[in-house]
Amino acid sequence: MSRVGFLGAGHIAAPMARALARAGHDVTVSRRGEAVSAALAESGLGIAVAENAEVVERSEIVLLCLRPAVWKDVVAGLPFRADQKVVSVMAGVPMAEIVAACAPVRDVSVTIPYGFIENGGCPLPVAGDPGVVQALFGAKNPVLPQEDETALNHHFAASTMVAAALGLLEEGTGWLAGKTGSPEAAEIYVSNLVTGVLNGLGRDRAGELHDEKMALATPNTLNLQMVEGLAAQGAFDGLPAILDGISHSMEDDA
Repeated sequence: MSRVGFLGAGHIAAPMARALARAGHDVTVSRRGEAVSAALAESGLGIAVAENAEVVERSEIVLLCLRPAVWKDVVAGLPFRADQKVVSVMAGVPMAEIVAACAPVRDVSVTIPYGFIENGGCPLPVAGDPGVVQALFGAKNPVLPQEDETALNHHFAASTMVAAALGLLEEGTGWLAGKTGSPEAAEIYVSNLVTGVLNGLGRDRAGELHDEKMALATPNTLNLQMVEGLAAQGAFDGLPAILDGISHSMEDDA
């Protein structure tokens, strides 16, 4: 097992830290995010809390879970070592900048976790050597090596569809609640309905989403009315341009 340190203790770092501690790793988190780090220390999983410099000193692997706007100030002057490995979860921060800031570390990779990594099944695209991410999380989460950082940034952009999909479901749930007068039942119905469909997918091949959509939206069905209605209003046509804009924004920030 490895000694793993987290610089940053927010909504992404916390489930990662808990998952690694449960797997038997020696985990230390920084005091950034006092409430979260305190909760981790009190979780009974043996997670330690320390200042940033001590986190780095104690760790073989350091995960950078910092906001892109502040990360350089946080890591400046920290005692990184050449034998360490660094994994970043920061969107739009080039690996070359991380290598320079975390010198003399040379083994740097970047990935995109979501909070449900703690429960398994979280896809983890990786730029750089995927070996560290595979070793830490690959037993329960699919690791997807990427050719370069540009490909990873496209995955960062695609990951924003989660929030968009939740927004669509929220609007539909609000409509149902308005019709029935029961917000609780409406949300239980919609969230479980969508979760059940997604859980029924193999999630291991291209085309499965399309196949499931077409299996539901057969001729003369209510599902087809919804698909065609959204298409007529341009809901699908505008998506690629939005994703392109998000992806390009990371290049601009870099």
